[in-house]
Amino acid sequence: MKLKQLEVFVAVADCKSFSKAARALYLTQPTISAYISALEKELDARLFVRNTKEIHVTEQGRQLYRYAREMLALQNKIMEVFAGDAGKGQARLVVAASTVPSRYLLPDILAEYKEKYPDGQLEVRESDSAQVIEDVAGHVVDIGFTGTLLENKACRYMPFYEDELVIIMPNTDKYRRILEQETNLDWIRKEPFLMREEGSGTRKEAEKQLAAAGIDVEKLRVAANVESTETIRRSVKNGIGVTMISSLAVKEDLEAGRILTFPMGNNKSTRKLYLVYNNSCTLSRQAENLMRTVQELYKQG
Repeated sequence: MKLKQLEVFVAVADCKSFSKAARALYLTQPTISAYISALEKELDARLFVRNTKEIHVTEQGRQLYRYAREMLALQNKIMEVFAGDAGKGQARLVVAASTVPSRYLLPDILAEYKEKYPDGQLEVRESDSAQVIEDVAGHVVDIGFTGTLLENKACRYMPFYEDELVIIMPNTDKYRRILEQETNLDWIRKEPFLMREEGSGTRKEAEKQLAAAGIDVEKLRVAANVESTETIRRSVKNGIGVTMISSLAVKEDLEAGRILTFPMGNNKSTRKLYLVYNNSCTLSRQAENLMRTVQELYKQG
């Protein structure tokens, strides 16, 4: 087995396309196919399921992907140590982020990173916090950004930002009266509540904070479990229900008066957002540079 075969395999898995992988690696598509065919034959494994429109990684392919990424990362580290400036900026840094850091913080982070390290190659993937942590632990990605901390021996967390979760409501007569008359969160038990999906860091922290305020989450009138922060934000704005959400996601709507926020009072709390990395292997220069950028940008860590 050759490292080039693994590089091609990872590129095809990431691109979900032989032709796109060929363009990314500056190879011909037949060459890509030949590498994958030889690798499958050598391992006696089927790595991809192909159809006319796209390809999917098999279970055997997913197992190989973790090892391949780790081996390629080690190869890049060796090149950094021994090639000096000649090896600088050639490796691709794969970053995964959950919804809130991905959409509201990562654009500034990446802009700062690219300004300082213009040769760095980045790939960004968005998923929920649980998946981000799993991908970091499995060497599927190099660096993760997550809205919650989940116990995983392979992962180390660096807090870099404090985010407030807020209760938001439609800006209607009914909810304006609630805002004027209610002094605690008891009213929320009777209202349709929009919840983030399982695995979401926002959901995990919202459940924790509501419980601290004496609200039994199991007894809420959950109208829907929604994957998208944007969908929840719009749904509240359109009068469908109430929710607990990151203040980052609704800052403009609150300032414009399109929605209302109910004060948490003594229960007001913040959650930390984390940069997460795998502590079982040495970070690449690109990963270290990104971590340093985050620390400098938010003056933490």
